[in-house]
Amino acid sequence: MTSSVRQTVPPAAPPARVALAIVLAAVVAAVVNTLIGLLIGVIEGTGYNPTTAIAYSVIGVLIGAAGWALVRRVAPRPAAVLRWLVPLVVVLSFIPDLLLLQYGLSVLLVVGLMVMHVVCAAVAVPAFRRVLPV
Repeated sequence: MTSSVRQTVPPAAPPARVALAIVLAAVVAAVVNTLIGLLIGVIEGTGYNPTTAIAYSVIGVLIGAAGWALVRRVAPRPAAVLRWLVPLVVVLSFIPDLLLLQYGLSVLLVVGLMVMHVVCAAVAVPAFRRVLPV
């Protein structure tokens, strides 16, 4: 039997602090992912355009923040939901990367992309926990 009692959610930080945390998380994720991309480019001997890693890192953190806020608002027990939802989303984000193998991308590049997804989550989740606690 499950309980439908709503868990009391701690108040969010002021909006400016939430925005700052999201921006900082996006910047850190973008920097780390750009460095990963540059490293892969050096190892493979190919050129690397950091614009892609920067854009997708920012988009990933923004989508993560929106999802976190939504779960926080609508789930009866948001901490319990996020405990399984965040890892599930990260693992599901590997599927498009793995599909790139069929188009001839190297295993190193695909693993690098997967690591970039983990970086976004590893940077964003602690930031969200501080300003949007569950």
